[in-house]
Amino acid sequence: MERKIRVLVAKPGLDGHDRGAKVIARALRDAGMEVIYTGLRQTPEMIASAALQEDVDVIGLSILSGAHNAIVPRVMELLREKDMTDVSVIVGGIVPDDDAEQLKRQGVAAVYQPGASLEDIVGFIRGLPARKLIPEN
Repeated sequence: MERKIRVLVAKPGLDGHDRGAKVIARALRDAGMEVIYTGLRQTPEMIASAALQEDVDVIGLSILSGAHNAIVPRVMELLREKDMTDVSVIVGGIVPDDDAEQLKRQGVAAVYQPGASLEDIVGFIRGLPARKLIPEN
C-alpha cells in the first residue's frame, strides 16, 4: 500500500481571505492526498512547527497580501533550521512574475498565480520526488 502524500496548506500573515486555500485543500484531498489546513493568520514559526509535527511532504502557502517576499524566505529559513530541507514548498496567490522567480531561486518548488488549474497543481505535487531538497544557502 502506497503512503498518501501529506500536504500542509497555510494562510500566513494578516490576509483574511482563505477561499482559494480551501478550494486547493479540497482538490488535493479529492485527489487522494492527506491535507492539513492550518487556518488563517499563521506565522512562519507556526507553519514550520505544524509541518514538523504533521511530518508533511509539501507545504502550500496561500498569500494574497503581498507579503510573500517577507514570509516565504522566513518559512524557508525555519525549515532549514529544523532540518526539513526535504519538504517541498509551493506558493499560491498574488505574486508578480519577478517575485515568483526570486522565490524559486530561494527554493520554492512552484508559484501559482490566480487562475491556475487545479489539475496542474495536483499533477505537479504528484510529480515531486518523494522528498525534495531545499538548497542549503
